[in-house]
Amino acid sequence: MAFRMPIGHLMDGFLLPHSRRGFQGFAKSGMKTLATFILAATLTGQDLTKLSLEDLMKITVTSVSRKEQSLSKTGAAIFVINQDEIRRSGITNIPDLLRMVPGVNVARISSSTWAVSVRGFNDRYATKVLVLIDGRTVNSQQSTGVFWDQQMVPVEEIERIEVIRGPGGTVWGADAVNGVINIITKKSKDTQGGLLSAGTGSQESAQGYVRYGGSLGKKATYRLYASYFDFDPANFAGGVPGSDALHGTQGGARADWNITDRDSLTVQVDAFRGDDGMVSTVIAPLQGFQSVVLPFRMETSTTNVTGDWKHTFANGSEASLQMFYSGVLRSETFENDQHTGDVDFQYHFKLGSRHDLVTGLQTRYATLDSQGVYDNHFSSPHLTSSLVTGFVQDQFQLTSHVSLIGGAKLERNSFTGFEYEPSGQIVWSPRDGETLWASVARAIRQPSWFYADSILDAAAIPLSNGGLGVVELLGNPSSQAERLLDFEAGYRKQLTRRVTVDLTGFRSYYHGVATTESAQPFFEFQPSPPHLVIPLVWDNRARAQSYGGEISANVQVHPHWRLSPGLSYLEMKVKRDANSDATLVEGTARNSPKFQWNIRSSVDLPRHFEWDAAAFYAGPIQPSLSFGPQPIIASYVRLDTRIGRKFGEHAEFSIAGQNLLAPRHFEFPDAYMRATPVQRAVIGKMTFSF
Repeated sequence: MAFRMPIGHLMDGFLLPHSRRGFQGFAKSGMKTLATFILAATLTGQDLTKLSLEDLMKITVTSVSRKEQSLSKTGAAIFVINQDEIRRSGITNIPDLLRMVPGVNVARISSSTWAVSVRGFNDRYATKVLVLIDGRTVNSQQSTGVFWDQQMVPVEEIERIEVIRGPGGTVWGADAVNGVINIITKKSKDTQGGLLSAGTGSQESAQGYVRYGGSLGKKATYRLYASYFDFDPANFAGGVPGSDALHGTQGGARADWNITDRDSLTVQVDAFRGDDGMVSTVIAPLQGFQSVVLPFRMETSTTNVTGDWKHTFANGSEASLQMFYSGVLRSETFENDQHTGDVDFQYHFKLGSRHDLVTGLQTRYATLDSQGVYDNHFSSPHLTSSLVTGFVQDQFQLTSHVSLIGGAKLERNSFTGFEYEPSGQIVWSPRDGETLWASVARAIRQPSWFYADSILDAAAIPLSNGGLGVVELLGNPSSQAERLLDFEAGYRKQLTRRVTVDLTGFRSYYHGVATTESAQPFFEFQPSPPHLVIPLVWDNRARAQSYGGEISANVQVHPHWRLSPGLSYLEMKVKRDANSDATLVEGTARNSPKFQWNIRSSVDLPRHFEWDAAAFYAGPIQPSLSFGPQPIIASYVRLDTRIGRKFGEHAEFSIAGQNLLAPRHFEFPDAYMRATPVQRAVIGKMTFSF
């Protein structure tokens, strides 16, 4: 039998030796060094901290209700990664930044490929998380997942990342099932002048970024930017290269106009081109359905154009209109050319003294032209999909301290027709800096072109009569939406001037979980040789339950030292229906770790030095793959650290170490490509502004 993936490659190096004595020695040495730095910082009398804990609680967020509101008073499990945390992390890609968020599981598959999910169901194409850049969805219509290798926003461009754990379907619609990740870039007025950044390291051999911003008269500002990155391939044990090098360039422009005192306009243009490497095992129909191990280069490109208009009425109401176009080219074991156009109108207004309403309409149209190269193609070379939605959400101020929030989104999509996503919340803020909340919500994940129309040759099987059987995974145009009913409660409080805490608990029920079901075999003569097709058809014959919680905190140990710990727990069970033969679906509960924790430390040192350190733990997993033995990924601790120094107001140098505890470790396997190890790395970076 020819399997779809090289299991031997995946198992190579999964279980790595760890030296307890070496780790203890490192910890003792690190604590002595930390104590020395803290003492030195205490003697300086300087306070380099950018935001107090009170300021952190008052940060304005927009992703929960699509309107501005204080973080401390939101009725959702939201976490914000601000620009200073991004800069001081030493991390240069978005997925690794998301490791900071409790409840988000980030697992690297190769240098260009990540599995990123919220509260379970992790996979290379995690389909239950909606990802946005400035409110523009980047989820692929092909799979409803995210191609992270095409979301290489330079970290210097990012203002903050808002992450909602839990459903956001009422305001954001389909695919906002387990969470919403909104990456918000800086306004051009905040990036005036020039900035140059360059770096190199043991894994990231080169990175460069250049930006310049200026004004267009008295009412408009702009910025132009370009970036370059070059990641070396990972190495397996023994120095064998992983063939997963990643190279790319990106450039763009943004302009912001204050047209009148009440009208503003933003226009953004971005273009990306990448070149990824991977090794995949494919079933080659034109080579007698042989299993072929294929190293190849994957070419990708993306073009985005976004326009945002906002108007403020005399009574304080606000209207906004966002329009975007996105073109995505991707060439791997198939060649896809996808184009998406979207128009989104929103109106925010108050009704009387107690009602604060947000309502909106949206329409989207997408096309896909696809050509199969090896064993994966669509039954139709040209596909289209459309989406029309409307939503309303009302925040009713029951008392001065209690709010009731209710709303619903109605939508019609090309795959399942009419869908609805209601939600309700109660938020109690007994005093400033303290909020308790509870919510119930329904969300859906609509099918994609892959679930509805794809044909994938998954395995070739020699038959007992000497013939050949080919297992084909077939799309189902009658696929239904996966549905979630979610219950949550949370507590957020500034306990003292030095301590804040945020806790969330949840219970979730999933229905119509995607499965692959056996169908009646049939015989085919072409392509040669004649073979028996053993079909597996996408369906929705499973259900799941999960419960757990997350906790995060900020502790201002000293004016120059802040600790930020986080912890999450997830318990999940997936069960197939009585009429299902999809035995592997129950293993998807093991795709995400039960326990995760992280702790980040930021210390401001004398003479404008900064020292940052972070540890991330992920428990063991045993992901459910399509065929063959199910590999076990051992638990691991990732340790990062960074030393930086500012030279006046215009220059900064930093050196960062990542994954310092072990030479290499694996984080996630994949059924369609060879996974490569995450390696120990050192990165140096210099930034100059003018």
